[in-house]
Amino acid sequence: MLSPKEISALLQLLTEEDKPFEQCMVGFHRLFPKSEQFRICSSICLLLRDSMLTPSQRRVAFYVLFDVYKDGSMAFTCINPFLPLFLDTLRSRTYADLCERSFLISLLFTPPRDLQKRSSSELASSFDPNNANQMPDLDKLERLVAEQLASVSGFRRTGLSPVLPNPAPEAPAQSEEALGSEKHVQEYMSVDQHFNLLGFEPKFNRRAPPLLPPAQTEMHWINLSLEEPLVLWDHSMCADTSRTSEVRELMARAFRSPLLPPEQQEVLNELEADPKFVYHCGLTPKRLPDLVENNPLVAIEVLLKLMPSSQITEYFSVLVNMEMSLHSMEVVNRLTTAIDLPTEFVHLYISNCIQSCENIRDKYMQNRLVRLVCVFLQSLIRNKIINVQDLFIEVQAFCIEFSRIREAAGLFRLLKTLE
Repeated sequence: MLSPKEISALLQLLTEEDKPFEQCMVGFHRLFPKSEQFRICSSICLLLRDSMLTPSQRRVAFYVLFDVYKDGSMAFTCINPFLPLFLDTLRSRTYADLCERSFLISLLFTPPRDLQKRSSSELASSFDPNNANQMPDLDKLERLVAEQLASVSGFRRTGLSPVLPNPAPEAPAQSEEALGSEKHVQEYMSVDQHFNLLGFEPKFNRRAPPLLPPAQTEMHWINLSLEEPLVLWDHSMCADTSRTSEVRELMARAFRSPLLPPEQQEVLNELEADPKFVYHCGLTPKRLPDLVENNPLVAIEVLLKLMPSSQITEYFSVLVNMEMSLHSMEVVNRLTTAIDLPTEFVHLYISNCIQSCENIRDKYMQNRLVRLVCVFLQSLIRNKIINVQDLFIEVQAFCIEFSRIREAAGLFRLLKTLE
C-alpha cells in the first residue's frame, strides 16, 4: 500500500511528538499531495486499528485523520470517512490510555481552540486523569455512521481484522521503543495490501430450497420420447483428394506466372467438374489482378463461377479499377458477352481506360493502348452491350483527342452513324 520511502517519511512525521500539531500538518501536506492523502490516511487507519504505533504516535495519527477532513471551524465533520475508526476505538476501549480517550472525545465534540498549537508530548504531560473528558453519548454519531455505511454489505462491516495481538508476554524486542519503529511497520506493510484491508467475513450459506410435493392443481410435465437420430454418412470422407491438391498447386502457380495450355485446361476442367472448388482455391479479391495478368482464361472462368457469391461485387470493383491492359480488356469483354455485368461497372472501366490513355507519356505505348481501347469500345457498341448515349460525350472527346490514330477515327465515324 505504501512504498518504503513513504513509510519512512510517514513514521518520521508521526514521531515528531514535540512539534505542534499545526507544524505536523504543514509537513504532512508538504510530503503528500492532496491526490495521495486518502491513501496515506487509509494506511494510518490500518496502523491504528492493528496497534502498530506508540501512544505518542497514535495521538499525532488521530490528529492527522481529524485535520485532513475538518471544516473551517475546527469541528469534526460528519463526512470524515474515518469517523467509524474514532467511534470504534472509544466503543471497544482499544485506546492506548486515558489520555488518548480524552483526546479522541475532544476531537469529536469540543476541540480546544489552541489544540493545533499544542504537541503530542505536551498533551501527555499536562493530562490530569481527574479532569479527563467523560464518555459522552455516541448514539448520534453512531446513527450518522450507520447512514454512511448503509450501502456497505453487513458481512463486510462485521468482518474481523486478520491481524491478531500476541497474547504472550512482550519480549524486550517488542518493547514500546520497538513498537512503531520503521522496521516493525515495514514488515507489517510488506504483507499483501488486500490482506490488510479486508477482514475475515462471515460466510453466508445459501441452502438449496427443498422440493415441494406437486399439488393436484398443477400441470403434469410430459416427458416426450425422443426418436433415435438417423446416422448420415459423409461420402466425401476418405475420398481421394490428390487430384484436388494438384489443381490447387496449379492455381497457386497461376497467380505468379502463366500456365501451360494443358495445365490451364486441367484447372478449367476441375472448375467445371466442381463449381465449389473456386471457394477454396486460394483466390481473394486482392489476388485477382495477378490472375488476370498471368492467366486471363482462368480468371474469366473463375469469375463466372463466383457469380452466385456475395463477394462478386468486390471482385468486380477490383477488376474495373486495376491497371488497364490487354488481358484485363479481354476478361471484361468476355464477361460482358457471357453475363449481364452491372452497367455502372462497365462505365467505370471504360472511364478508367480513357483516363489511362490520356495519362501515359510514352507515345508508342499510348498509341497501342488507344487502338486497344477503340477496338474494345467498337466491340461493346456493335454487340449492344452498352448504350453509347450514356458515354457519348466522353467517348467523342476521346476520339477527337486521338483522331490521328486510325482506330480512333473509325470509332468516331461509328458514333456519328448512331446519332
